Amino acid sequence: MDRTIKLWDVATGRDVATLAGHANWIWSVNFSRDGKRRLSGSADNTARLWDLTTKRTLLTFDGHSNEVFEAVFSPDEKRIATASNDHTIKLWNAETGQELLTLEDHKDEVWSVAFSPDGQTLASGSWDRTARLWRAFSEAKARTRIK
Repeated sequence: MDRTIKLWDVATGRDVATLAGHANWIWSVNFSRDGKRRLSGSADNTARLWDLTTKRTLLTFDGHSNEVFEAVFSPDEKRIATASNDHTIKLWNAETGQELLTLEDHKDEVWSVAFSPDGQTLASGSWDRTARLWRAFSEAKARTRIK
């Protein structure tokens, strides 16, 4: 809730770095495969891509109208998906920060999003009591209702 991400040395338990830049609390943090970058989703309506070498923001994904609960890398790390309190999922170009697509069908806040191992399908979970499967490059979707 202090708007920072702390990096810790696992062997010593010491705080080795702090990433600061979000204007509100941070909901989620995810790792790149090589461990050199982090993604964060925040109550400031943005997601950020961080470089751990420089401890700076590489890109800010700004386009949601409400809190970003989760931000995740695609398996090839070329795309990023964000889940938001604005009832949408957005896909982004991970190199340019450009918004590629907005997926709208949930009737309430979207708390989670994940890519399939091949990167072609997204799964999302919402407070509307549904989980949805989305083709990652189109708005075509298959639905599964969770009760």
